[in-house]
Amino acid sequence: MNLDLTKKTALVCGSTQGLGYASAAELALLGCNVVLMARNEDKLKDAVKTLDNSKRQQHQWLVADFSDTSTVKSAIDEFIKKNPIHILVNNTGGPPGGAALTARPEEFLSAFNNHLINNHNLTQAVVPGMKAAGFGRIINIISTSVKNPIAGLGVSNTIRAAVANWAKTLATELGPFGITVNNVLPGFTKTVRADYVISAKAKANNIAEEEVMKQLVAEIPVGRIGQPEEFGAAVAFLCSPAASYINGINLPVDGGRLGCL
Repeated sequence: MNLDLTKKTALVCGSTQGLGYASAAELALLGCNVVLMARNEDKLKDAVKTLDNSKRQQHQWLVADFSDTSTVKSAIDEFIKKNPIHILVNNTGGPPGGAALTARPEEFLSAFNNHLINNHNLTQAVVPGMKAAGFGRIINIISTSVKNPIAGLGVSNTIRAAVANWAKTLATELGPFGITVNNVLPGFTKTVRADYVISAKAKANNIAEEEVMKQLVAEIPVGRIGQPEEFGAAVAFLCSPAASYINGINLPVDGGRLGCL
């Protein structure tokens, strides 16, 4: 099975921690040159130092704040003038929780920009290089909510679904050029985001966080929450040459928690 990504370059967003960092780390292990993108330069510098470079990979970082779409666009436009990108992993933190009905219109607009518009700008920037190389992988880290909305995450449920359908459309448009587009859907994984969801549920129901964790684990057939590196391995596989015929899918990495196919 060909998992070799030597001489390929991947841009991984939101990659100083959590699922983004885990994905970057696994890509580096497959020989990829990794470009980390996030808003905190100190954290980026620290994260780059930890990536595998045993195959003489050249890892870099880009500073951009996803709450400001112009900084993301200017950062990638400048970078690709000299550096083609073969793999793009779109990832950013989810919107705050809350019911859809009580959400302000500005919350939907902000989330739409943070997620879909940034993803779109990045994709438009890197696709010409992918077409020239005859190889491209676009991975969107979204949520299992695109298959089954999660209670208390009204804005997130809405915007994540928009990203999923955008990606499916792109998969059809870009497939003929050797570029695949797939979505990876994390279930409950040990991340800062998961800690936030657990804390919010505990407060909303006036129970201990330990009780919330117990309830969540009870819903997962494998009997535990996931680890970031398990999720990162799924992302890295979809980026590999071995996954060249997998296109336009939503892949849950959730221990079997989803009740639908």
